[in-house]
Amino acid sequence: MAMPHPITSEEAQTLALKALAFLASEPERLEPFLATTGLGPATLRSAAQEPGFLLGVLDHLCASDSLLLEFAGNLHLKPEMVAQAREILAGPPEAYEP
Repeated sequence: MAMPHPITSEEAQTLALKALAFLASEPERLEPFLATTGLGPATLRSAAQEPGFLLGVLDHLCASDSLLLEFAGNLHLKPEMVAQAREILAGPPEAYEP
């Protein structure tokens, strides 16, 4: 069985933007994200331009099995693809060493 091709950084960003739209489409999904990040509806748009924001979106999504499965199911993706996108956006582990 062939392994799916690794996704690109651009595809990872696109997937994270789709995840943000998924969260924003329902108040019961968006409110916990805003509470976790400390953002408000007025600051969400500007925060979305910050480096690392999309990684935070995927972190939030991956922290909840139910959210992850619902999102992946809506896009007909394996949840592992979302985790792969998160890893790509996080960058190499050595980037976080002191």
